[in-house]
Amino acid sequence: MFEHVHDVPPPGAAPDWTIPQDWDAFSADEHAMWDRLFARQCAMLPGRAASAFMRGIDVLKLGRPGIPDYRELNATLMAATGWQVVAVPGLVPDDVFFDHLANRRFPAGNFIRRPDQLDYLKEPDVFHDVFGHVPMLADPVFADYMVAYGKGGLRSLGFGALHKLARLYWYTVEFGLIEEAGALRIYGAGIVSSYGESVFALDDPSPNRIGFDLLRMMRTEYRIDDFQQNYFVIPSLEHLLNVTVETDFGPLYDRLDTLSDVAIAEILPEDRVITRGTQQYARLKAGA
Repeated sequence: MFEHVHDVPPPGAAPDWTIPQDWDAFSADEHAMWDRLFARQCAMLPGRAASAFMRGIDVLKLGRPGIPDYRELNATLMAATGWQVVAVPGLVPDDVFFDHLANRRFPAGNFIRRPDQLDYLKEPDVFHDVFGHVPMLADPVFADYMVAYGKGGLRSLGFGALHKLARLYWYTVEFGLIEEAGALRIYGAGIVSSYGESVFALDDPSPNRIGFDLLRMMRTEYRIDDFQQNYFVIPSLEHLLNVTVETDFGPLYDRLDTLSDVAIAEILPEDRVITRGTQQYARLKAGA
């Protein structure tokens, strides 16, 4: 169960659900948790994470000790791509989230996981949101993609198609892979902020790795409780942006309504299969 969920903006929050970061209120233990997570991820991400992600770490100077102070972080991020990070108390409503993205604001949970949650946390904390997402927002192409997604998200609400569009976010922003220099690299925030999935997504024979196809992706179910059984691979950030901004999603939603969903781990005849997974990990976890 999520701990940081509210039906209405809690006391102290603005109508858009933002709150002061109040950086000085973070404890020494909370800063130490950030440093522990940061050191662990940065020790293993070179050669695994996308070049845009690694550049973002450097450009934004995220290697400084402690939870980043948004006053400093935003000055650099705004100069790079016009984006800024805003603190929120936890998960926010869909329309609020999309409006923030459409206006180059990334909402970040203003709390950090406890030591007993080091390896797994159901809801996004400041480490997932800032370490996982924000380095990619320093890349101009990906930054524009996120704006396009936010605008598309607001439009999707009028089509009743949010659950379909959510799959695009899940399989790109959260769990996307990219082809770089003949190899696969990670750019999805859910992977780069997870030690275990950073290894699993690239090295394990279990998951499928499938070439990016917008319609296919938006038909495909996903899991929220464990490592993914499918990863979709984009050829470049430019391709992801171009497909997103050049597609009229209205007719696409109509077409999706005529098609069945694709079950998790299913391979279709038309898929560009990079790796056909064994699905052994999922079967073992299911007790098969």
